[in-house]
Amino acid sequence: MKVLKVLWKGLQVTFGFFLVGGLVFASGVFGVLLYAKITGQAWFEDEVAVVYAETGANKPSQNVHAPAVAAVAPETPPPAATAMLDAPAVKQYPELPSGCEVTSLTMLLQFAGIQKDKMELASEMPKDPTPFKTNSDGSIAYWGNPNTGFVGEVTGAAKGFGIYHSALYGLLAQYVPGAQDFTGKPFEKLEQQLREGIPSVVWTTIDYRVPSKWVVWDTPIGPIQTTFMEHAVLLVGFDEQNVYVNDPYNGKSKVKIDKEQFIQTWEAMGRQALSYTQS
Repeated sequence: MKVLKVLWKGLQVTFGFFLVGGLVFASGVFGVLLYAKITGQAWFEDEVAVVYAETGANKPSQNVHAPAVAAVAPETPPPAATAMLDAPAVKQYPELPSGCEVTSLTMLLQFAGIQKDKMELASEMPKDPTPFKTNSDGSIAYWGNPNTGFVGEVTGAAKGFGIYHSALYGLLAQYVPGAQDFTGKPFEKLEQQLREGIPSVVWTTIDYRVPSKWVVWDTPIGPIQTTFMEHAVLLVGFDEQNVYVNDPYNGKSKVKIDKEQFIQTWEAMGRQALSYTQS
């Protein structure tokens, strides 16, 4: 009888331990489920990627599982490194020995489809009639200004010099609505003109070298420094090493000149250039 009481007491203690352990386990499970309910996270579930349709009201604004991809702008192709145009070649001689500028303008207008010849344009270009005066040593004391009009006699009947961009621009604008004076612009602007299919009248020197001799004389609007090596041509092409011009001095087309050398002479003559834009 005493033995049975001891066994019963042991069963009661053991049952008590199991009961307490079960309550503790149940409480822990209940706590986990309650946490999952509150936070929306389930530690016991495998992560499942959700694929959304591209249309419809339920389309997500961003897929959190996809890596961000930066937008890449399309590359702009580099400008063409060469250009060459076929433009009329006109010789200034024998009628206009001092008329390189107006002859170059003739080539530009004819390229634009305007059929004017050099003699017509020579009669229409502005002129500075200031008489030629010399000092006692024979140097020029007073004469016209090429920024106002042609200085001297273009036909060679008397001493002649030339005309600059500012005076010749008006004659270009008279025939071409899109006339442009690009004087002072970088040479790349003239290259871009050629890429767009348009040549330019540019000022350089007769031998395409920077002048070693300059002259100064007074004019009705102030003194001017220039050179009798002054020349104008029609720029018709370029590549990485050279430029190509129609030279009115000899009437040849696409005359090749070292680009760096040519740009130096163009800059020495004030970066003068006339052209036009397509209307």
